[in-house]
Amino acid sequence: MIDLQRILDAQSLLARHFGPTPIARAASLSSPTHDTFLKIETGLPTGSFKVRGALYALSVNLAARAVREVVCASTGNHGAAVAWAAQLLGIRATIFLPVNPNPVKAGRIRALGARLVESGTDLSDAIDAAEAYAAREGAFFLHDARDPDVPVGAGTIGLEIVDQLPAVDAIYVPMGDTALIRGVASAVKQRRPTIRIVGVVAERAPAYLRSWENARRAEGSRLRAPRASAGQAEPRADDVVETATCDTIADGLAIRRPLAPNVAAIVELVDDVVMVSEEEMIAAIERLYAQEQVIAEPAGAAAAAAVLKRPADQGTIAALVTGGNITPELRKRLVRDTV
Repeated sequence: MIDLQRILDAQSLLARHFGPTPIARAASLSSPTHDTFLKIETGLPTGSFKVRGALYALSVNLAARAVREVVCASTGNHGAAVAWAAQLLGIRATIFLPVNPNPVKAGRIRALGARLVESGTDLSDAIDAAEAYAAREGAFFLHDARDPDVPVGAGTIGLEIVDQLPAVDAIYVPMGDTALIRGVASAVKQRRPTIRIVGVVAERAPAYLRSWENARRAEGSRLRAPRASAGQAEPRADDVVETATCDTIADGLAIRRPLAPNVAAIVELVDDVVMVSEEEMIAAIERLYAQEQVIAEPAGAAAAAAVLKRPADQGTIAALVTGGNITPELRKRLVRDTV
């Protein structure tokens, strides 16, 4: 669990650049047994929550040492966030994306002055290429899933939800590389341990769900080797379940190669995980657009899709809308279907 003071420090740093994002009740996602509220991150710079982690992580590293170039691998939103943070802080950025990326996200990265390199068929391939480049060039590799500061920035979302919606009982969080859910859960569980954290994965990219299930079975709902002196769970590689592909419309959830420390963390922090199909995410995008006037990309609508899949859930629910960078084709479909 991330130290709460670090998340509070991140909140102070980010407040210099943008304020809390809105939270609003969504009647179309509520039911007789629960009220659903949307935590809408799409109004942040670059259109997604990713700027929180990118700006905080890059700022911390710049304060500690000289950084002349930052490198990252992304399906789009993390790359745009790193490009924005690098431009703000005055350093060069090189962003690796898989071949044929979302054109809206790729265009945003280029517009922010970063160099874009397309490499490989999925995020894992792009990560390998970015890591090799960073090592060769002596650049700082800001690995979204591995960096210790990225989830600290993301954790500020959890602080905002608890402050804005004190009655919240459960928070639904899209679960891609897990930086977001690790940060949100760390903040929330230290403020109110009874709040349930529900992760959401794409049906066609279930690697972290399978790893979470595997670890819980193996350890009786706890992933622990004998405790180290610091009292932390030791990650175990045999709990990780990789998948051959992650071919989902939700590029922000397209993970096929989980990291063992992240699996250990989500077993400790995440109470439940829901899997949603491509069709359920599309239906949630259409519902959000037509009835809540919120534009969400597939990964950004995944939490809403999970809430719709569980109409009997109870209490007050917050569902994160993490990004709104939809492709031109999907935007046209939304407009056409709601005219």
